[in-house]
Amino acid sequence: MIRKATVADVPAMLEIYAPHVLTTTNSFEYEVPSVETFTERLTAYTQQFPWLVWEEDGCVKGYAYASLPFSRPGYRWCCEVSIYLAPEAQRKGIGRKLYAVLEYILWQQGYRTIYSVVTGANTGSVAFHQKVGYTLFATFPNCGYKLGRNLDVIWLQKQSDAVEMPTRFPVPWTCIVENDGKLRDILAILSLS
Repeated sequence: MIRKATVADVPAMLEIYAPHVLTTTNSFEYEVPSVETFTERLTAYTQQFPWLVWEEDGCVKGYAYASLPFSRPGYRWCCEVSIYLAPEAQRKGIGRKLYAVLEYILWQQGYRTIYSVVTGANTGSVAFHQKVGYTLFATFPNCGYKLGRNLDVIWLQKQSDAVEMPTRFPVPWTCIVENDGKLRDILAILSLS
């Protein structure tokens, strides 16, 4: 059910993402990205970060991925996560499972802090993140504007329990998930296989 995202998944992921762009304040994009733009994102992000999909009966029902929230080297141990689920996949534990795998990989890569950036109006996402262990640590009032509304932006974070100082930058996720067998091993470790 959980697997690596591929370019072939882009149309299905865009179908899930489009309503968030067009009818909600969950995303600050105003226009749905083209297939080409979304494919470029997937290709660029997955050079370093995991991008996972939840599939049922051959259909993608959700996806979660990580990206870099800041560009300077001193921030290299931080990452940002995002998740989007089809309406019929919500409130079934799928988001929690996707995040469990995503976070496991990120910790193994060497990341120390995982952020989630959520629109203040998206109370469901804030509650979800808090339920899976993220703590609210910053609110930026009226930081964005969409659909005729000024919107707060909330940053939530989850910290690694590593205490030693890092000696190397986080490795690309393909060093942790070298193949489908390694992903199956992670799913088994997390009791999700």
